[in-house]
Amino acid sequence: MPALTLREVLALDPVRAAEPELLAGAGGLDRPVRWVHSSEVYEGANFLDGGELLLTNGFGLTDADDEVRRRYVRELAARGAAGLAVEVGRSLPSMPEEVVDEARRRDLPLLAMHRVVPFVRITEAANRAIVARGLSGRARPWGSWGPWSDDHTAALLADLADRAALNQPEVEARAALADFHPGPGARLIGVSAHGARDTGCVDRAVRLLGGGGVLRAAFPGDVLALLALPSGSRAGDPVRAVQEAFRSAAEPGLTVAVGHPVAAGGGWLRWSETLRAARTTLELALTVPPAEPSAPDGPLVTSSRAFALERELTRGGVDANRDRLAGMVQHALGPLLEWEAAHSSDLVRTLEVHLRHGCSPTRTAALLHIGRQSLYQRLERIESLLGLEIDDPDLLGELLAAACAHRVVRGTRTPAHGTNTNAA
Repeated sequence: MPALTLREVLALDPVRAAEPELLAGAGGLDRPVRWVHSSEVYEGANFLDGGELLLTNGFGLTDADDEVRRRYVRELAARGAAGLAVEVGRSLPSMPEEVVDEARRRDLPLLAMHRVVPFVRITEAANRAIVARGLSGRARPWGSWGPWSDDHTAALLADLADRAALNQPEVEARAALADFHPGPGARLIGVSAHGARDTGCVDRAVRLLGGGGVLRAAFPGDVLALLALPSGSRAGDPVRAVQEAFRSAAEPGLTVAVGHPVAAGGGWLRWSETLRAARTTLELALTVPPAEPSAPDGPLVTSSRAFALERELTRGGVDANRDRLAGMVQHALGPLLEWEAAHSSDLVRTLEVHLRHGCSPTRTAALLHIGRQSLYQRLERIESLLGLEIDDPDLLGELLAAACAHRVVRGTRTPAHGTNTNAA
């Protein structure tokens, strides 16, 4: 489907309300408009990428000399602007003749806006129409996303998760189309779930969290969501709060990965980061055996922070790092591996669980379902074989990384069918 043209933009109600008059560039009315911007910067047009309709109140043109005005128009034309719309009658009494003349020379559509209409109304209406037109003819990303979910929302989530070429006004306009309006101070968290056929688990979790805003869509094999927690939320740790909500809302057998919280006002790249973190974590949760057993009758709900070490160790893929990880394991845990090869024991896993939980005997014994005395015997065996004290602060990082690497390399299994594995 062709893009929205300048002629079609001029037919939108908020634009018509401004009573636009075409002064030059009639041959460019059928040019595609990629975006509508408002700006009062007259020093240059380097911020344009081409295809934009630029709105200005003309204040910067009032005291400029003839050559500055002509250069302004030339630069807009050189950058491929779709047109220039100038409000006349307030800051600028009338359109300067040299601006009209230069626009005619460059075949740049030039519009005089004779009535005052807030530019935000024009940009919002025009950019929504541009987004809607573009989405209706866009090739579907992420395989084929639908028919389970709204195309607008699915396309936006897929573009954010794939870090497509976007800009902040476009993301905000597309989010508004999906009725997603995170307020100032809101925290956003990406969620990716495997095994769900629809977004029901997300909707239930959102209700448990107090009904904040959400973008969610079902893709083949996965559900992807971006949750907004209001600034006044009493959730405390937002990651823990979202995890607990999904433990209650998700069906048994589902695997749910929660990203890290980001500020809603931090820009679309931050939105993308938390979604990508959730996707990467989901991939790891489906391919790497967990460090600890999950509840047998419930969903597996994890987070990017829980898999932070796995993500760092496998950056670039498990296969690309396999030899390096194996060397790390052998260097730090060689005696334990030799013992386990000759005896039926679980020393490496015991060591990892113990280190992950702050070397707490009570917590470690409970997670491993053994008595504390049995745990003490294992820990003594580990220290004897390694010839060191495992609670030495200087050794904690090396030992935990090696134990995690051992689990990753030895236990990596094939990703579940339908899981998207392109996350960075």
